[in-house]
Amino acid sequence: LVVAPRYIPGAPMPGALHGFSAHGWAGDTDQVPDASQITPPVAVSADDSLNPVTITVDLNAGLDLAEVVSASHRIDVVRQSHGHYRIGLARGKVPAERDFVLSWRPLLGQQPSAALFTEVWEGRHYGLLMLMPPQATALPQRVGRELVLVVDTSGSMHGDSIEQARAALLRALQQLGPGDRFNVIQFNTDVHALFDRARPADQVHLQQAKRYVTGLRADGGTEMLPAMRLALRDPSPSGLLRQVVFLTDGAVGNEQALFEAVAQEIGASRLFTVGIGSAPNALFMTRAAQAGRGTFTYIDSGAQVQGTIDRLFRQLSAPVLTDLRLHWRRGEGDAAVQQAPVQVADLYAGEPLIVAVAADGAPTQVDVAGRFGTVDWQQSVTLSGGAALGGIHALWARRMIDDWLARHASGEDGEVVRQSVLQLALEHRLGSRYTSLVAIEHTPVRPADAPLKSGALPVRLPAGWSASAVFGRLPGTATPAPLFLMLGLACLALAWVLRRRWI
Repeated sequence: LVVAPRYIPGAPMPGALHGFSAHGWAGDTDQVPDASQITPPVAVSADDSLNPVTITVDLNAGLDLAEVVSASHRIDVVRQSHGHYRIGLARGKVPAERDFVLSWRPLLGQQPSAALFTEVWEGRHYGLLMLMPPQATALPQRVGRELVLVVDTSGSMHGDSIEQARAALLRALQQLGPGDRFNVIQFNTDVHALFDRARPADQVHLQQAKRYVTGLRADGGTEMLPAMRLALRDPSPSGLLRQVVFLTDGAVGNEQALFEAVAQEIGASRLFTVGIGSAPNALFMTRAAQAGRGTFTYIDSGAQVQGTIDRLFRQLSAPVLTDLRLHWRRGEGDAAVQQAPVQVADLYAGEPLIVAVAADGAPTQVDVAGRFGTVDWQQSVTLSGGAALGGIHALWARRMIDDWLARHASGEDGEVVRQSVLQLALEHRLGSRYTSLVAIEHTPVRPADAPLKSGALPVRLPAGWSASAVFGRLPGTATPAPLFLMLGLACLALAWVLRRRWI
């Protein structure tokens, strides 16, 4: 619900200062050429009248649910029918100062189960398949792993976020077992690793790590790219399942460079992102985790840390299905489908596998194959009788667009990606990197002779954030204070030079 202030790395672009248009508090740089367009002014102190929101959710899960909860807001939940719920905010209207998180947990069986939604849109068949893993009692045995914990200690993590990150890391260290190896990396303006390479999770190394984590403090910039490269680098393969867990608010402007680093250097590792604070960059962290064949987890408050981290590491300790492959069929033959995502991630306990497909003729069966622990596993899912639901085509197109953008990060020709995204976005009427939705007001509300003005609308500072930690001790208003301070200092310096010449 709120876009957090981002760290903008890089050197200023020529003319960036002179081209400032008051629409953003940061100037364009060589690493973030659109910085002035993604840094709206921030209202440091604001009452509830600034950017209020109301939320109503119509949830049709398609299967029985064990619970529907929100860790970020108080909600009212009304069950409409089997798997169908109506959800709203208990307060009705709230300030847009933290992201809204809605979670639901299905009832699980001993074997993976599936739910299917279908739609016929403009002559094509679309489907959304959700595959659930088994219950914990049926999971394969724990596997040895190499765990790399990466934590953001930049200024934007000041306050609640760094406390949550420290608690999450300490809890993660407690989850390591015999046979595991680990390392801890922190980044702000610089990058620092606790060990030069992963160490055994024995008592000596764990005590070193706990002291290191307890001393973490939030300050400085957010140089995430070198930290990402260091974490994904695997100089001494150990034969263990390698998992990289990134704890951050994701408040950076150079997402594209980070996507490229993940695509190029992920190798056999798995990347898991953990969003910290009230307004993490969920889009970036979700896409990074997808590219790294992992998952995105969100921690909104300190009260959530233990339960959330415990659940995450129960999942990481025993992947349910790995090396997944899907084979779609229609009748006795193969079905020609467009699947999104193309590359399917591992399936973990409590995390559903969700795949969207499009086809000229509806597939009737999908064969799902993979590794269940150390043995081969395969199951056929009949696709008849799915619940009809509108909007599946748009969800499929959105996932296809994400796949194309991920290919761009992997080196696909930029113009090919642009044309493919444009075709999908225009056909399915979606906003994207290359398309925008335009709202047209048919009822005049402004006198014809009234002058038109343009300006940037301020956003709220995310709940729990410290303005002084992000911007320094600057005026608490919705203005580009850092730039004005620079201009003021430049004017003082110029005045001093001119005065000396006059004397």
